[in-house]
Amino acid sequence: KLHQKFRTPAAADLHPPTQQKPTSANDTLRINHHQQSPSDSRAAPYPYPYPYTLRDAAFTQANRDTMISRSTYALASRALAARSTLPSAVAAITHTQEQLTVTTTTSHRPMSSQPKKHLVTHEEGVHQTMQLSKSWRNKPLFRRQGDVRFKSGLEASKLLIAEANRRDSHETEFIESVSSTMECLSPLFDRNPRYAFVAKQLMEPERFIQFRVAWMDDVGVVRLNRGFRIQYSSSLGPYEGPLHFGTHVNGGLIKALGFDNVFSNALTGYELGSSVGGSDFNPLDKSEAEVQRFCQSYMTELAKYVGPDIDHPTMGMGVAEKEMGYLFGQYKRINAKSTSSSVPFMTMKDSQVPGHAIVLFAKEMLKDKNQSLMGKRCLILGSGKNARAVASKLLEYGAIPLTFSDESGHVYEPRGIDESKLRTISNIKTERGAMLGRYVISSTTAKFNEPDSVFDIPCDLCFPCGKIKSVDADAVTKLADNGCMGVIEGGHKNVTIEGRRALKGRGVMYAPHIMTLTGTNIVNAHGHNLPNETLEKEVGRIYNDVKSFATEFNARGDLFAGGSMVGFLRVANAMLTHGAV
Repeated sequence: KLHQKFRTPAAADLHPPTQQKPTSANDTLRINHHQQSPSDSRAAPYPYPYPYTLRDAAFTQANRDTMISRSTYALASRALAARSTLPSAVAAITHTQEQLTVTTTTSHRPMSSQPKKHLVTHEEGVHQTMQLSKSWRNKPLFRRQGDVRFKSGLEASKLLIAEANRRDSHETEFIESVSSTMECLSPLFDRNPRYAFVAKQLMEPERFIQFRVAWMDDVGVVRLNRGFRIQYSSSLGPYEGPLHFGTHVNGGLIKALGFDNVFSNALTGYELGSSVGGSDFNPLDKSEAEVQRFCQSYMTELAKYVGPDIDHPTMGMGVAEKEMGYLFGQYKRINAKSTSSSVPFMTMKDSQVPGHAIVLFAKEMLKDKNQSLMGKRCLILGSGKNARAVASKLLEYGAIPLTFSDESGHVYEPRGIDESKLRTISNIKTERGAMLGRYVISSTTAKFNEPDSVFDIPCDLCFPCGKIKSVDADAVTKLADNGCMGVIEGGHKNVTIEGRRALKGRGVMYAPHIMTLTGTNIVNAHGHNLPNETLEKEVGRIYNDVKSFATEFNARGDLFAGGSMVGFLRVANAMLTHGAV
């Protein structure tokens, strides 16, 4: 009887008909589908349980204009659950219905003609229709020795990782980057299987350039090194990425850094492609003349592939303002066009903004926990330009930098490094090849390589800005045991995959390099005279994008997963419009 009362918005239905005495409890709790009105667009093929039929009939009318009060439905559900008290519950519902009238609307609320667009898909929000999902799942992801399909996003990510291993098993760094990223993207493949096909395309760079770099040392001997430049993706705009000089640089590392840089550049929201370059040349043990001759030889070949609005090299590991000046001088010598009206090409100004952005990301993370940087003890690994800029910004916010490190070891100031001590360290490290151990001579409180491991020093935050893979699982265990609450990467791939898992297991905050190293792109977009307010606004925008996506895809607090998904979606949505290129 209640079903007939709420089934149709007609005026007669607003007044309940005369109740008939039920012959049994089953007749009361179930409705025969033969008694339904012919106007029902969806007749039940068999009797449904009464609460489901009430809700189903009330909300599946053709016009859908009648809205039933939630309190009325709640009373109905409780009444139907207690069969013995059904008559009193029906009386309560009838009394409530007299007070809470059912309103019939004649005009709908004005809605936007265009649906709200979402980053995951432009048409249907974060979820795809079953028809679209099924059509892409039926397509083979690989067609090699038989069609290979996937049933879930996790299965798709495993297939992509296996394909990367089949092709480039010798490139360990690249396999690690692909594996960690594809595992984070599996929820996207679940919601839209088409993105798995885009990820397969993205695993292969657009162009990989390797060349010989011949140069003459001070003795007159011809030396040889390998030069690299990988132009990974131009889906969002011209290539842009750093140059790295060091003995650790090889083809696999350059490819891995180029793959990570795709997501980092896309994360900023600017129209930037991804590229990375470098050489296995070590500038630390060379004279100034040797570094200049090498840079000129390197740029002579690289100039064929870079240029304004084509590929923009920036500073990286082992490439500071001096090296960038030598490189740009050679490029200007052999090219007629060496500037661009929109973006400065190969700027030689050493900006501290990238290092300041790293600290601002740490500030945003602490803000979520209702804390600040004031009084926080901070370990800094490395002593390059980024590490010194991080220390400078930490002092500005009242934090206490404790350490610096390089190839010779680490320097530990128990009472903290103030501005005068930071200037002394900067003067030492500005000289090419100078080691940090010289600082001990100018300080009576500094400890050199005491304790043996820098991770044994108690701290609140850790900023690894040094060499690649400097923080592993054992280091994370020591940091967590000593009270460290967060690790904020200030360099490329400082934390290993095992270290990242250990951070998650111990509940330590982690800011990945794909998010924290976006300061260089912010500088190139806004100029070197960037106000601190603008920098804080851009950092807050990027951080909120990453955090919201991590929460939406059930990875709350996992900023690496959130950053990977945001960057991938921006690149993938652009690649979908370009076709098979």
